[in-house]
Amino acid sequence: MHHTVKVKENVHWIGVNDRKTHLFENLWPLDNGISYNSYLIDDEKVALIDTVNYSSTEEYLDKIRSVIGGDRSVDYLIVNHMEPDHSGAIRALVETYPNVRIVGNVKTFKIVEAYYGYKDNLYEVKNGDELDLGQHKLKFFSTPWVHWPETMMTYDQSEKILFSGDAFGSFGSLDGGIFDDEINFNFYEDEMRRYFSNIVGKYSNMVQKAFKKLGDLDIQVVASTHGPVWRNNPEKVLSLYDRWSKFETETGVVIIFGSMYGNTEKMADYTARKIAERGIKNIRVRDASKTHLSHLINDVWRFKGVILGSAAYNAGMMPPMEHFTKTMEHINPKNHYLGLFGSYSWTGGGVKTLNNFAENIDWEMVADPVDVKGVPDEEAFKGCETLANAMADKLLEK
Repeated sequence: MHHTVKVKENVHWIGVNDRKTHLFENLWPLDNGISYNSYLIDDEKVALIDTVNYSSTEEYLDKIRSVIGGDRSVDYLIVNHMEPDHSGAIRALVETYPNVRIVGNVKTFKIVEAYYGYKDNLYEVKNGDELDLGQHKLKFFSTPWVHWPETMMTYDQSEKILFSGDAFGSFGSLDGGIFDDEINFNFYEDEMRRYFSNIVGKYSNMVQKAFKKLGDLDIQVVASTHGPVWRNNPEKVLSLYDRWSKFETETGVVIIFGSMYGNTEKMADYTARKIAERGIKNIRVRDASKTHLSHLINDVWRFKGVILGSAAYNAGMMPPMEHFTKTMEHINPKNHYLGLFGSYSWTGGGVKTLNNFAENIDWEMVADPVDVKGVPDEEAFKGCETLANAMADKLLEK
């Protein structure tokens, strides 16, 4: 018995879970696994919406057969996104159903050829084009750079389902519950924000452009390629992605530091305590040497306040902090308050290079940086308190 789930009449979820892969894109930790969602529309014409990771090909083909039987063929494969976690089963699918037509745009086909060598049986669609399967009428929306250049979305006009590709997706395997009304979203919200900030966040302006294209649609189901299928409250996931792509944050602060012998860490803890005394409850203190970059990015996307500290290292900042700040400059999130601190032994460098980051990122500095030689003394802690109060003042502004 192969586990498929009916999303709507003649629309089936035929996805798979992956709890073995450690790093998504060989970069981002999958502590809670991930799902690869594919969908099958069983109409006069059979259409698949995306495929799954290549490692799940046999399971995937078995699920297709369990819905349409062994005698019918697949007429269309709609490729919303060509990343291999969704296109990985294309070769096996074409070998099993040689007459299948691959539906995509011009940019899709360039990657299809580059990855799999296919030039034939291609069905090109442009923004606004439609495809009639019988009962189900599909409409295509070009949404480039959400988060690859070829990405698009497919809207089932009959059932009001938006097959959204990677947009509105989440890390985390589907542990029994497939739909939003079957899960505890307290778990998925953090994983969803981490997915957005790590994978899609750099292209937030393109997410907003996609929202404008989709603005007039009656969306009753959001069916992404990762994470839950939203049938009960699709507005919730849409609103979260809208907020995150507008860089709207919560009242709170993340303190991220790099410390060799504990002096910079003492300053981080002291600053956090003083912020807490001002009534700020959402505070995270992260050691950049131990916390994966993925979670640091997620914290920045969540909280309005960001305080960074680094010991001097080879006349610069600690390498994990350098990695983090370079990534922030690349992703370029907006609308944060920033504070800086650090320590050194014989010559500075940590705070100096953090200052360079501040100039590049263009966040609002709340106070002068605190730079301490050696073990922080009373004067140094007073500087940390000044920084803490300045951050709290900004976060508590009405």
